[in-house]
Amino acid sequence: MNEENDFRIMEIKLFDNDFYDYILRYAFNVLMAFILLKFIYRSDKKNRNYAFTFYVFNTLIFFLCYLMNNVKLDLGFAFGLFAVFSILRYRTSAIPMKEMTYLFLVIGIAVINALTTKKVSFVELLFTNAAILTVTYILERLWYKEGLTERIVEYEKIENIKPENSELMLADLRSRTGLDIREFEILQVDFVRDLARVRIYYKYQ
Repeated sequence: MNEENDFRIMEIKLFDNDFYDYILRYAFNVLMAFILLKFIYRSDKKNRNYAFTFYVFNTLIFFLCYLMNNVKLDLGFAFGLFAVFSILRYRTSAIPMKEMTYLFLVIGIAVINALTTKKVSFVELLFTNAAILTVTYILERLWYKEGLTERIVEYEKIENIKPENSELMLADLRSRTGLDIREFEILQVDFVRDLARVRIYYKYQ
């Protein structure tokens, strides 16, 4: 028995041959996340900082799943741990639906790449990742060609929220924002302050 392999720190082995598998899996995982976020995800000046969150979540979930996969956990403890993660959310600002979808994508990629067992071949793992990226690319870049960006604004010309004034309101929003707004959606109306919260969809140049 090799004494070097028996050397432990805090009851943890100093080195294990599985470390090479660990590094290769993580490199593959980061490559998939990079392709998704660099070449498929449409970002603009407003939502570009979400990429930081996506990369961090992808790395964190990968490490968490890979390390937990090698530890026998009590079933109740495991459910409790994931219940805690399920209620976590950012409270500083609302995350748009599209960015939330990409967040689930990077988390899903991390989980798949971290927890895939030896029963699954590398070709199957590669196909799974490629399928996720391909479907996302088709939907993001080909199906929805316009790639409209959304933003929420406050609008004070309350008389323009009437359905018959929709064209007038659209023209006014375009003039005020200088954006190529294609459509808008009224989210909330405050008649006390004469304000309306409006979600606009525009073509980002």
